[in-house]
Amino acid sequence: MLRERKDIRNIAIIAHVDHGKTTLVDAMLKQARIFRENQQVEDRVMDSNELERERGITILAKNTSIVVPDPQSGDMIRINIVDTPGHADFGGEVERIMNMVDGALLIIDSVEGPKPQTRFVLKQAIEKKIPTIVVINKLERRDADPKNALDKTFDLFVELNADNNLLDFPIVYADGLQGKAGYDEHLNDNLQPLFETIIRRIPGPMIEEDTPFQMLVTNLGYDEYSGVTATGRIHAGTIKSGEQISRIKLDGSVEKTMAKYLFAYIGLERVSIKEAKAGDIITIAGLKEIQIGETLTNPEYTVALPSIEVQKPTVRMSFGVNTSPFAGREGKYSTSRKIWERLQEETKTNIALRVSQTEQKDVFSVSGRGELHLCILIETMRREGYEFQVSRPEAIIITEEDGTKTEPFEELHVDVNPDFVGVVIESLGSRHGRMEEMSNNPDGTVHLRFTIPTRGLLGYRYRFLNMTHGQGIMNSFYIGNCPLEGSFETRDSGSIIAIEEGVTTTYGLKNAEQRGILFVQPGVEVYEGMIVGETGRPQDLAINVVKKKHLTNMRQSIRDIDERLKVPREMSLDELVEYLSEDELLEVTPKNLRLRKRILNTHDRLRYQKTGEDSEL
Repeated sequence: MLRERKDIRNIAIIAHVDHGKTTLVDAMLKQARIFRENQQVEDRVMDSNELERERGITILAKNTSIVVPDPQSGDMIRINIVDTPGHADFGGEVERIMNMVDGALLIIDSVEGPKPQTRFVLKQAIEKKIPTIVVINKLERRDADPKNALDKTFDLFVELNADNNLLDFPIVYADGLQGKAGYDEHLNDNLQPLFETIIRRIPGPMIEEDTPFQMLVTNLGYDEYSGVTATGRIHAGTIKSGEQISRIKLDGSVEKTMAKYLFAYIGLERVSIKEAKAGDIITIAGLKEIQIGETLTNPEYTVALPSIEVQKPTVRMSFGVNTSPFAGREGKYSTSRKIWERLQEETKTNIALRVSQTEQKDVFSVSGRGELHLCILIETMRREGYEFQVSRPEAIIITEEDGTKTEPFEELHVDVNPDFVGVVIESLGSRHGRMEEMSNNPDGTVHLRFTIPTRGLLGYRYRFLNMTHGQGIMNSFYIGNCPLEGSFETRDSGSIIAIEEGVTTTYGLKNAEQRGILFVQPGVEVYEGMIVGETGRPQDLAINVVKKKHLTNMRQSIRDIDERLKVPREMSLDELVEYLSEDELLEVTPKNLRLRKRILNTHDRLRYQKTGEDSEL
C-alpha cells in the first residue's frame, strides 16, 4: 500500500544558464548550516567541476541535502536537492534526474524572464507531472520587473500544456546573492519563505515499505576506495549494507551482486550509512560494470523498473588518432585503443552520448546533443592527457523507412540590437532559417524566433558574434526531425596554410598578414598543411611563414627593419571547432590546439581538389 513519506522532500533545481541557480543553492546550504562557522567556503560550491567554474555553467547533475525544521510541527525535514544543467546540450542529465525527484524549483531571472533553455528544462518537469515552485530571482537588479517575468512564466506553462494543478504553482521571490526570500517583493532577511514553501507544496515521496527492494540507477561515479558507485532513489523496500541484491541489466538478463557499501548525502559530503528505505536518494558502491538505467532489486523479486529514455543525439564528429608530424610529442595517451577505451567509458555516465567505430580502424564516430556537449568532452579528454584529432561537426541525417531523409531542426531565439536585425535575418535565411516571430524587448533590443536546421547553426555562432559586434545573444534547442533542406554555404572565407615545416618568422608572417588574419605569432613551430590564418577569399592560400629575410649590405630604413605584426586572433576550443571546414581537422593535445588540413601535403591536396582522388579523405 502506498503512503507518503513526510520526513523528506526530493527536489530538482532547474533554470536557464546564468539565472542564479547555483548561487541560490549556495545560500540554501549556508542558511541550513551545512558548513562550520569557521569554514572557508567558495562561491558556487555545487560547481565542483573545473570546467564548470571556468565556463560559469552547470554541466553535471549533482546531489546534496539540507535539514530544516517544519514550521508547523517542528519536525526536522531533510530536503534532497539535485542541481541540474541549464543548457539543452546537457539535457541527458536533466532527463535522467527527473526520475529521482517529486518536485522542482524553477529559477527565473526577474529581468530576463523565462528564456529558451528554461522552456527545455521545464518541459521535462511538466511531462512527468512534477509540481513546480517558481522562484523569481535576482530582485536586487536595478531593472528588475518581477511582474512581467511572472506573466511570461505563466504563459510558458500554458504553451507547454501544463494541467490546472501545475498551473496553480506557488511563487517565491528571492535575492539568491544575499540569501533573501519572500512571498512578495518585500523580502525577508533569510530564505525561510522558500524552505516553508518547499515543505508545504512539494509532496514527500510515495513509498511501499512492505514490498521488496527496487532502485533505478540514474547516475554513476567512481570512488578510489570502493570502486564504481551507482546513485538513485529507492523506489520500494529497504536495503542494508552488505546485503545480496540482483542487478537487472538493460538487455533483461539478471546477475546477483552485493551492495557492499551504502552512502547518503549529508550536505555536500557523502557519508556511510547502514540502512536506507524507500524514498531515500542513496549511492551504492562496489558494483562492477553497472550502467545507468539498470534496476537493482531484491534477489527474490527481479522486476525491472522503466528504463531512462533520453532524446537521441543530433550532432556527430569523428575522433581519431593524431596523424600530424607533431603526433606523440605532448600527449600521454594517443593510441586508438586508449582513445576508444576512454570514449566507451564516457558513455557509461554520459547517457546522451553515442560512440561507434567507422570503416577506418583508428577513427571513431561520436554523437551528442550539440557542439557544446561534444566540446566539453574534447576539453575533458585533453586535460586528462589524451592526444587526438577531431573533424567538423555535422548534423545527423536519418533515412526513414519510406526513403525520405530527415534532419534535426531547432528553435532558435535571438536577442540583438536593432541595428543588426537585418544582417542577422539575412544570414539565417541563407541557412534555411524561417523567422516565426519578431518582438521588442524592454531593454530596447529585438527578439527574433526562428525554426532552423541544426545544420544551419553549425559554425554560425562565431560569425553571429562578429556581425553583432559581440552584443547578440542566441539560444536554441532541438524540436524534432523534419525533411532534409537543400544545401548551403557555411563559410565564405579560406584558410592560410603553412607550406613548409619550421618555426614561424616575423618576415614570413608579415607576408601572410597582408592577405588575411593570423592565428599564430613568430616563434611557433608549424608543419606543412597546418592552418595559420584566415583569408577573406573563399580559396585557401598556401604561404611560407617560416621564410627568413636574406641579409644584404644595403642600408635599410628604420621602418623596414622594425616590422611589426598585429596581435594574432586567439580562439577558444569552441571557436576552433566552429571554424573547421569539411576538409579540415583540429589537432587536440594537452598543450596545444592546432588547425590543419586533412591532406597535409600541398601537392596532394591540390591534386585532390582537381580530381577528387585521395585515400586520406
